Amino acid sequence: MRDDSWLINRFYFIWQTYFPEIERKNHIIIKFKGKWRNKFGHIKKLKGNNTEIVVNYLFKDEKIPDYVIDITIAHEIVHYMHGFNSPHEKKFTHPHKGNIVNRELNKRGLDSYLKLEKRFIKEEWPNIIKEFKPARRIYRRSIFKLF
Repeated sequence: MRDDSWLINRFYFIWQTYFPEIERKNHIIIKFKGKWRNKFGHIKKLKGNNTEIVVNYLFKDEKIPDYVIDITIAHEIVHYMHGFNSPHEKKFTHPHKGNIVNRELNKRGLDSYLKLEKRFIKEEWPNIIKEFKPARRIYRRSIFKLF
């Protein structure tokens, strides 16, 4: 099992390797949190001008390849550098419009990670998520007619 210390080390490795010229203008906290089916991570601004990057808690499991975590971290760093939930000047109105995140990741040499992630999401993630989270129960209210 991976822990937050491992995640912090991956974060610094990704930042130094692919984003060395991007200034860290505030304190960035990264941690595993949340168990989502359709979200791998997010970035948000905290009180005190800190930024929090969250990676899906399910990714602690070794069944999730390192490259999925790495591209998730890189994705959130792109949001940070574009000024979303960070002190950087906001460069775009919408965080994903026009495929801006993937274009930036491709420019930085992460295109192979994106291809691997896409294949992982299609071929492996559905089975993994079933194992972690059984199908949701559907509760239906009974309708009684009183005469």
